[in-house]
Amino acid sequence: MSLHYVALGDSTTVGVGDPMNGSTTDLAGAGACSGEGWRGWAALLADSLGSSHRVTFANFATSGATAPIVAADQLPSTGTGPIDLASLIVGVNDAMRSGFDAVQIHDSLLYCAEQLTARGALLLTVRFHDHGQVFGLPSWLRRPLWHRIEQVNAIYDELYARYGGIRLDLADYPEVYQRDFWSIDRLHPGERGHRHLARAFADALAGRGLPIANPPALDCAGQPPTRWADAAWLLREGAPWLGRRAGDLAPWAARMALSQLRPPPADVRIPTSS
Repeated sequence: MSLHYVALGDSTTVGVGDPMNGSTTDLAGAGACSGEGWRGWAALLADSLGSSHRVTFANFATSGATAPIVAADQLPSTGTGPIDLASLIVGVNDAMRSGFDAVQIHDSLLYCAEQLTARGALLLTVRFHDHGQVFGLPSWLRRPLWHRIEQVNAIYDELYARYGGIRLDLADYPEVYQRDFWSIDRLHPGERGHRHLARAFADALAGRGLPIANPPALDCAGQPPTRWADAAWLLREGAPWLGRRAGDLAPWAARMALSQLRPPPADVRIPTSS
């Protein structure tokens, strides 16, 4: 059986966090990488599918991608022919930017889903977890980020209701909130996280009746970051990154907090003529 699998999305689907060389701490240049040197969950899944099928796999994901970028740039690159599987996982970058636009995200994702399923694709999507909990963000910044993530999740709910496919709810997987699931930056899965994502999708596909002789292995070649590596990365990269993201989210977070502190408006009574 032949399978054509295309992957669309951001740096997680590029494979950032799961380097070919086995390093667990070097994410330098990840924001600009084109996929060279990274493996990741999508490639692991494709390799696993290849144990039972003739697979053609094309990964169009790009680091830093937002939903509009996927619709405008990645989707046209997939061509016009039939597709059997298509992963569509994007939205976290949208949620972390000051120009967050839920309507634009909605229209972009549903357009992609419509176009891909029209070509025969079974969609692979997710519902996102609470990134703020993984990052350890302060509550004043975590709440607005989670509010945005929930808006993105609601769009994926609609997409799933319309087009079906396979959807992983990442919050249902306890390992997502464990440190060794993540790479040094806690934004991208590490090798263990990528392997778990690939295995979860493979198990779901097998449950749909797609035979997979060798599901993705969960054993890792590398080791998760040490506490020392965590601390060093936080000082060198993490604090500046948090500052940039806070610059995007802080004004909106402050307005949101103030609106929650204000008392509700008093009832306005319209006078009636006697």
